[in-house]
Formats: sequence, C-alpha cells, structure tokens
Amino acid sequence: MVKILLFSPSPNEGKRVGVYENNKVIDLVKAYELLYDAKPPNWFYDTKDLIEGGDGAMLMIKTILDNLRGNEDKVSYDPEKIFYYPPITNPEKIFLLAVNYKAHGKETNNEPPKEPYIFTKFSNALIGHNQPILYPKASNKVDYEVELAVIIGKKGKYIRKERVSDYVFGYTVFNDISYRDKQFPSEMPYGMRWVHGKGMDTGAPMGPWIVTKDEIPNPYELRLTLRVNGEVRQDAYAEDMIFKIDEIIEYLSNGITLKPGDVISTGTPPGVGLASGKFLKAGDVIEAEISKIGVLRNYLVKEE
Repeated sequence: MVKILLFSPSPNEGKRVGVYENNKVIDLVKAYELLYDAKPPNWFYDTKDLIEGGDGAMLMIKTILDNLRGNEDKVSYDPEKIFYYPPITNPEKIFLLAVNYKAHGKETNNEPPKEPYIFTKFSNALIGHNQPILYPKASNKVDYEVELAVIIGKKGKYIRKERVSDYVFGYTVFNDISYRDKQFPSEMPYGMRWVHGKGMDTGAPMGPWIVTKDEIPNPYELRLTLRVNGEVRQDAYAEDMIFKIDEIIEYLSNGITLKPGDVISTGTPPGVGLASGKFLKAGDVIEAEISKIGVLRNYLVKEE
C-alpha cells in the first residue's frame, strides 16, 4: 500500500512515521493533527508500534491519505532535507543469511549450505539513509553487502511455508557492513568471529523505508545493485537466492517466536570486496539499491 519511514523533520523535532510518495515525505503526525485536531495515536511515533497495530493502523493511514488529498503540501517535507532513522530502530531480532546466493558462495570458495546459515546483528549497528558509517579503529578491511530484508508483520512460531506471506509486513534495503580482518582472523580455532566481524557500531544501514508487501507481489524479480563512488560493484536479481523467503521463515520460526518488526536480511549476491580485494575506505559513498524499493545511501567517516 505505501512506503513507510521513520524520520525527524529537524534536529529539534522528535521522530515520527511518514509516508513517501510523489517525491515528498508526508508527516503522519501533522496530517492527523490537521485532519482531526487531536493528538495522534502512538502508532505514528514508532514504526514497530505501527506494525503491531495491524490492519487497524494500516487502515488509518489509508484513510488519512485519502482525506488529505489536495492538502499534502501542508504536512510534507523534501526527502533530501530530513533526518532518516532506520525504518525499525528497535527490532527484537535481526537475522542475516550467509552464503545464500550461489555465485557469492563461489566467489568466496564456499559450497552452498544444506540449510539456511544464519547469524545475527544487534540494534547498535542500525543506522538510516544518508547517515555515516564509521570506519572503525578496530578494522582495516571494511566491506559492503547489499541485501533484501524482510520485515515481520505479526507474531508467529512454527510457521509453515505456505503461510509465510501472512507474517510478512514488507521489504527494505539492508547493507551488511562486514569487517573481514575480524571475521577471518589469522587463527580461527573455533571458526569465524561473527560478533566483531559483523556487529560493530553503524554496521547495519537499513532503509530508506519499508515497502509494504502488497506493492511487491514477487520479491524474486527485484534487482539488487551496489555502487561505491558511482562504480557498480554488485548487480544481481533476488531470484538467485538459494533459500527463498518462505523456506527461511519456516526454518527460523522452528522454535523461535518471530515478532512484529523483526528483521530478516536474506543474503548478498556476488561482487563483495572480500572476493575482489577492493575494500571500503573513509570518504567512500555507498549506494545500495533495490528496484521497487529505493536507494539506501551512506558514507564512510573515520572513527576519531
């Protein structure tokens, strides 16, 4: 139905939920106040609360947008002049898939896994569109990975593949920033080091918004592209996933309760710096783009 984001109009104003359409961001808080002269519900201050609001919250958004027609400019902002938060700032869980594209496995000398290979990140790593990624003092091999992320829409456990769509709220762009010298240290007696290899501060850019699932009936038609300073480094289609979204969610929900706002990032296609040796450096501008969703742009700054 819509592209939903979490933003702040200015540094002096609190975060709120907005809708992106026609190259403008509609402020749902101000729209509600304009239309009803009343305090908006909590749904409009936090995206996870909105998702938990279910069909009632989404129907309210549709009603507001319908009633607002012709007056959008009174409650809208230039999308280039706002502060973007990650679309979900406080997910209970962030899951990511390793080696979920065959060509990526081949470029990194990994055989396709027999079942989804899952790791996690934490909310400390989340940042939004147009926000800086720290080039940390702790690493000198910083890498990128454009990924399609699924946002869970309702609570579920032991979800069967044929019912997965009922539990998906929408999709967004995720950049799985990786620290290869920490992920693959010279000595690995116990295997890869996932926590520092994947989980440093600002290492999970996400956004700029969530596109609700009705706008993307077939996510496997989506094209994933990543550019560094305008140079294309990754370019592939989601249809190349080894494990599809229904398989991933069925697997994850086997013993784990998925909740509204949980993030599942579905793996990256080939073209990463780990394979080419072309790692990121301070000053680089990274654009992760997925067709029908948008461009997630971030830039690297050296940690002081």
